Amino acid sequence: MTESETAGERTVDRRLFMGLVAGGVGGATIVGSTALAAWPRDATTSAGAADAHAGMDMGDQTDSTEAPANVDEMDAMHEDGINQFLANIESPITEGKGAVDAEWTMDGNTRVFELTCSEIDWEVTPGQIEKAMAYNEMVPGPTLRMVEGQRTRIVVTNELPQSTGVHWHGQRVPNDQDGVPFLTQPPIKPGETYTYEFVPGPYGSHMYHSHHNAAEQVSAGLLGALIVEPKDPADEPTHDRDYLYILNDALGGFTINGKGFPATDAYTANLGERVRFRFMNEGTMVHPVHLHGLTFEVFARDGYPLPQPFLCDTITVAPGERWDATVVADNPGTWAFHCHILTHAESPHGMFGMVSVFVVSEEPA
Repeated sequence: MTESETAGERTVDRRLFMGLVAGGVGGATIVGSTALAAWPRDATTSAGAADAHAGMDMGDQTDSTEAPANVDEMDAMHEDGINQFLANIESPITEGKGAVDAEWTMDGNTRVFELTCSEIDWEVTPGQIEKAMAYNEMVPGPTLRMVEGQRTRIVVTNELPQSTGVHWHGQRVPNDQDGVPFLTQPPIKPGETYTYEFVPGPYGSHMYHSHHNAAEQVSAGLLGALIVEPKDPADEPTHDRDYLYILNDALGGFTINGKGFPATDAYTANLGERVRFRFMNEGTMVHPVHLHGLTFEVFARDGYPLPQPFLCDTITVAPGERWDATVVADNPGTWAFHCHILTHAESPHGMFGMVSVFVVSEEPA
């Protein structure tokens, strides 16, 4: 290794370290390897850009430290990422879509969902295939929509090579339905099926995820949104659109709803519409989400209505937290919408990771 390469490696290591400090270090090994995996590798070509989030060990960092040769090369890399993202708005550039609403059936007055845990290949960015653990073959898992007070049953089948359990994060369930193996239930062993049943509450934005070997299983994709609609719709503000913004920082690097930029979905609205964003952090790091050009009115935390909503343009979402915010789409344009720990969103090779946009159309609601 040359002296300049060694200096470059020291530089990027310090940059990554500062990103870890800014993001909140919780579990140094997990967080450290996450940041390294998310820092772009060689992005001098489209194929290189597609590799930007691939898992790396420290030996691979020398490739990622190679800066663009000149200003034109750097600008071209940044532009290429934006162009791929814009193309993704028109037609997906990766296979697979997570957080799709789950289908359900009724058994008398009980709403019934089925979840299957299995290992899959998941494409995070173009060409970047990760080995994932998933519910119903998607990351995040299917969104479970329930109604406050209506009994719900979830039948979980484990096709993984290891045991698991499912925790209903934010729900006041009976203790034996809480989903923590050896504390509240036996583990769901490979090949077994386990049934959970409870009456949903409180209403609001919640999550579900593994609570067995969780550092590996949740990081690998065993996570999803659990939405409880209020029994009385008047208990929540009304909205024209309702979006999920699920953060994770392990599988494939820094992701929103299971994808990394340029494969992240864009959020859209017509002029004047009231848009609900449900922010959820299933990762191991803190992520301050910033929206350009518009304003959040934050009205709930962890599913509970705030006594006084507040205005901001950056919402800091810690692991396990959920925040609900309304955005009035009153400023037309394509607005950047990203984690503001910049080492989670942009490098010399362009944007990556936790970056999306909010597109406000000139067309009135």
